[in-house]
Amino acid sequence: MTIGKTLKHVLAIASFAWAAGPAFAQDTPVGLWKTIDDDGKTVKTLIRISESAGVLSGVIEKLLDPKAATVCTKCTDDRKDKPVVGMTIIRGIKHNTADAALWDGGEVLDPENGSTYRLRLRPADGGKKLEVRGFIGVPMIGRSQTWVRAE
Repeated sequence: MTIGKTLKHVLAIASFAWAAGPAFAQDTPVGLWKTIDDDGKTVKTLIRISESAGVLSGVIEKLLDPKAATVCTKCTDDRKDKPVVGMTIIRGIKHNTADAALWDGGEVLDPENGSTYRLRLRPADGGKKLEVRGFIGVPMIGRSQTWVRAE
């Protein structure tokens, strides 16, 4: 095989891997999400989930609900009286070693009432949706929402 043919094969493999990369990345919670209210219809916010050193965090990028609070007056931690846009509401989520499709171990803040809950995240529908479960104590005592990938 000549160097030219080898280079063509390497470039073809590299371009395939580059094109396939976003498809593999969709099975993680990392990305921009539309939060959907409990009614299943109303889009409330855009939340950007990012990863740093294996830990996920989520920041509110935009409020879409005109009735939403713009400042977290009911927060009791370092987020008290801070603007909701730009606020980190998801902290400390890690990939679950026993369940490859699950991220957990952290918390989520509800800026409407200032409460924090333990959190589980599970991508669904090929990464187009995110099952979000906030709970106190055990996952059975909590509330679920399905968020939709915005990008």
